[in-house]
Amino acid sequence: MRPLDLAVIAAYFAAVIATGLLFAGRQRDTSDYFLGRHGLPWWAIMLSIVATETSALTVISIPGIAARGDLTFLQLAFGYLVGRIGVAALLLPGYFQGTQETAYQRLEHRFGTAARRTASGIFLVTRALADCVRIFATAIPLAIITHWSLALGILAIGIVTCVYTWIGGLRAVVWVDVIQLGVYLLGGIATLIVATGLAGGWHAFGAAWDAGKLAVFDFRLSFAVLYTFWGGVIGGALLAAASHGTDHLIVQRLLAARGLRDARKALIGSGAFIIGQFALFLLVGTALWLAGADHVGMRSDAIYPTFVVTQLPAGLAGLVVASILAAAMSSHASAVNSLASASTHDFYVALTGHHDAARLLGVGRWLTLAWAAILTAGAMAFRRQDTPVVQLALTIASLTYGGLLGTYLLGGLWPRARERDVILAVVISVAVMAPIVLGAVIPRFPVRWLPGLAWPWYVPLGTGITVLAGMASSAVGRSSDQAVST
Repeated sequence: MRPLDLAVIAAYFAAVIATGLLFAGRQRDTSDYFLGRHGLPWWAIMLSIVATETSALTVISIPGIAARGDLTFLQLAFGYLVGRIGVAALLLPGYFQGTQETAYQRLEHRFGTAARRTASGIFLVTRALADCVRIFATAIPLAIITHWSLALGILAIGIVTCVYTWIGGLRAVVWVDVIQLGVYLLGGIATLIVATGLAGGWHAFGAAWDAGKLAVFDFRLSFAVLYTFWGGVIGGALLAAASHGTDHLIVQRLLAARGLRDARKALIGSGAFIIGQFALFLLVGTALWLAGADHVGMRSDAIYPTFVVTQLPAGLAGLVVASILAAAMSSHASAVNSLASASTHDFYVALTGHHDAARLLGVGRWLTLAWAAILTAGAMAFRRQDTPVVQLALTIASLTYGGLLGTYLLGGLWPRARERDVILAVVISVAVMAPIVLGAVIPRFPVRWLPGLAWPWYVPLGTGITVLAGMASSAVGRSSDQAVST
């Protein structure tokens, strides 16, 4: 890479770390470290949500999906908005009743401690797996730029990420997210303009239209086609309801808001914002196809970063590459912080009974280091995957999202449900979904069910299994329970 680009990348990393530490302030207790003392503005939380849930996956993978296909991936974003509206109306009020440190205390209030630990444990496993994919995704452009191996890139990312996460906690992570989001959106716009110019100007999109590359909607009712309107709206809505209503990675940010009103504005605003962001990077992919950037033998996730390195002017290329890497690392930092938060409050406090603020802050910092090491090691397992990383991450998350969402639905809509019912329902849901999900992402997985089912339907299926299993379980032994109580 050109010296000017390398200089820009180095300067940018230094500026990002300095900014994160500057905004971090002094961490006095876990409320500071994990929730920013409930004092973050709604617009910063909104932008942080967008940056956290997409980051490098959007920047490097979604353009590849459009370059190799069309714009039908955008249908998921409409479902995402619907799901967030539902969460804002139905789930968020419960999170602001009393003081809550994690998303899963609400289940403890409804069912008991075992339900809380079960849900939190599922979150830890799912978030860890999904974030391993994020780190792997970030190593792809790093390997293209530096010619390092993916393993070395993964190790470098894991080490660098720890710096401001260890010191600054959630407040540093959120403000760095805001900066990164603005920069990589500018990078996407710059790439769109340059690629369109190389393709012959904006009228070149007429050729994309003729080739069917600008199709957005597919109204076929099919469970096998990856991206359809019904799968996008239904599957996307339930996926968003699970990820933004039960996943502590996002709920942690909403709990950091100044109140319920601000949390709702941040959540719904992020849903509208994500539609525009997805549209931008899908159009980037179309422009890359028009410019001939998709070469034979190239993995789809490499199309965008390769174009940035080889076609953008010196300096601008360095800035865009730095924004891809730094945005991804800020998203990774968010996952590490949320995993440490859930581990501290849902397990350490419950098992030890320690509530001393200074002690918990120290435990939270050490758990931050432990999770950073686990995620870095786990990312190595995905190095040989050829599936687009954004699809891979969402597929893996879908393994347990249905179970988590079904648990909250049982708690709110089925008064007969008991703690043992929801735990059994989640176990059944994960057991049924594992051969479906893992069979789709692990080439030699021994058991495969429904191999033709498109991944946007995984969360609806898992949610339905959880709800039905919980309802059935609640009917078993009910009469004997009532007899004992009388």
